Amino acid sequence: MKTVIIVAHGSPSDPDTKQAALEALAEKIRPLCPEIRVRAATLAKDGALAKAVNDCETPVIYPFFMAEGWFTKREIPRRLKELGCKAQHMDPFGIDPALEKLILDECLAAAAQAGLDSRATDLILCAHGSKIARKSKDSAYAMAEKLRRSGAFWRVRVGLIEEPPFLEDVARTSNQGVCLPFFALRAGHVDGDIPEALDNAGFSGPRLPPIGEHPEIPALIARALKQYCEN
Repeated sequence: MKTVIIVAHGSPSDPDTKQAALEALAEKIRPLCPEIRVRAATLAKDGALAKAVNDCETPVIYPFFMAEGWFTKREIPRRLKELGCKAQHMDPFGIDPALEKLILDECLAAAAQAGLDSRATDLILCAHGSKIARKSKDSAYAMAEKLRRSGAFWRVRVGLIEEPPFLEDVARTSNQGVCLPFFALRAGHVDGDIPEALDNAGFSGPRLPPIGEHPEIPALIARALKQYCEN
């Protein structure tokens, strides 16, 4: 039986809560792929990764991250090497092709519930961004481009937390709008920075939970795990 370890960043200021949230996600995934041993570890929780790889021979790492970047390419492999663990690495959650339809359906439903004509409405994808890791926003822009091609919304825009174009500026110039946080785990940005930016911008449109909390995410991840492990 193959072992897959779902790895997320977690939160250094609240490691236990984020570790518990990732464990809860793994618990939902397990019955959907009983042929795979599914474990969970956040990098911010001391000892969590070591515990997850214990007794595993060549585990598969599923990065519960929105982008391919420093954490997925360098930090996770570095920590595994320190633990003497050789692992296989899957693509991160944020570039799963199945996310496009899930995001589009969720945002269209939110617009309709709010009485908005999506063809006259902005869809704002809110992402982390980074002044250091320049590629961290690439998956958000790639997703925005895919969503634009659907023609379902008037505009699909990206607003960032840590670099321009800042979410507050994007939201201030949006025509109505639906805002979706392009985040995996709920953390300080989702609970603090995003609502603050939207409030400052006077944004009155629907504010959705982070896409990583969507109820269909366990099934989406389970499908990805099965497809990878069967190949």
